[in-house]
Amino acid sequence: MAQRESVRPGLERAGAREVSLTIPVASDMEIVATAQVAAMGEYIDMPHDKIDEIKLALVEACINAFEHAHTRDDRVHLTFRVGRDDDEGPEYLEVEVFDQGTGFDHEIVEVPTPEKTFGGKKKRGWGLQIIRSLMDSVAITSGEWGTRILMRKYK
Repeated sequence: MAQRESVRPGLERAGAREVSLTIPVASDMEIVATAQVAAMGEYIDMPHDKIDEIKLALVEACINAFEHAHTRDDRVHLTFRVGRDDDEGPEYLEVEVFDQGTGFDHEIVEVPTPEKTFGGKKKRGWGLQIIRSLMDSVAITSGEWGTRILMRKYK
């Protein structure tokens, strides 16, 4: 598991910092990723309830990548950023989850309902809904090159 810290070009003014982490597609590796979220959140003095929300969203994103992406490299690539939109704006913690998998059309993913979940055989399918409900912003891009989920939470 390689880890590096760097400042992204163009974000020095806003003070953004980032850490990259690559995890294998394997049981419980999403928990390793949540330790980095906790460290970055504590670095900016983010409230613990918000850190916990980011951790849960990250777990959902990683599990989706593990189960559905069929990655070419059997890895999920994560980038954690802290910064501000501008000098006066609130701090944020941003997590990018990237896999080199088959991709999917997130626009046609069926939104789960309690009736479908509890009335049928399918008890799953809430991951993207959970991610969107926990984070302040979520951007999903996907194609034959893989899938990128960019999630941001303000302090």
